[in-house]
Amino acid sequence: MSPEAAVTTQVRPQALARYCLALGDDALILTQRLGEWMSRAPQIEEDMALGNIALDLLGQARALLTYAGEVEATYTGEPARSEDDLAFFRDEREFRCVHLVEQPRGDFAFSIARQLVFSTYQYALYSRLSRLATSPDPTLAGIAAKAVKEVDYHRDHAEQWTLRLGDGTQESHRRMQAGLDEVWPYVDELFTDTEDAAELASAGVVPLPSSLREECERRWTAVIEQATLQVPEPTRRSRGGREGIHSEHLGYVLAEMQHIPRSYPGSTW
Repeated sequence: MSPEAAVTTQVRPQALARYCLALGDDALILTQRLGEWMSRAPQIEEDMALGNIALDLLGQARALLTYAGEVEATYTGEPARSEDDLAFFRDEREFRCVHLVEQPRGDFAFSIARQLVFSTYQYALYSRLSRLATSPDPTLAGIAAKAVKEVDYHRDHAEQWTLRLGDGTQESHRRMQAGLDEVWPYVDELFTDTEDAAELASAGVVPLPSSLREECERRWTAVIEQATLQVPEPTRRSRGGREGIHSEHLGYVLAEMQHIPRSYPGSTW
């Protein structure tokens, strides 16, 4: 189904395009952060595992950004922006990712804590999206159906490392708890119901982000407790990424990611 057919009578295309951008940006920026582990992971198998997870996320980002560009073209009247246009030639305030994915690599325990939260959230989201058989947007449901199979592995990988570190040595336990504590201020933003998500949810196109929270909390709480760790109670909660208001870290990620395309626009190799 074409983007025009998918959105003409159901939802505003602007809402759908921004929603796809948000999911695509989440995956794209986390790809960059996971890529920073290449040659730095605690064992060579983890270089490969985190690299493969990053490649899965990159594939999701490519599909979502491409679709966002196609939907955007239905209301701008301009040629559709490609995945490369959206990845490399948008400024910081145009990105819609959550703050969680922007945060620096940190130590291995922090990255595992982030993966535990994010992959659990993605699995819940894509599972529901892929089951929306009556959705007026089969393209988005199709992207989710492929992604959920990948994210199932991502979630299992994070859970196994959480158990291994949490119920390991005294030092690994301390670091894993510290990683969770550092991640938890960014959790709420994943489940915030934006205006775009609410509009799409009312049309049956996507689930409300807030509706995913109970499922996610039940899953990661069981893992955290089995790992002899505690679910943190943060004293602050980050927000603003979906509206283009980011932490100080995103600009550095984009400067590195966009340097070559912006320095040599139009180049091919």
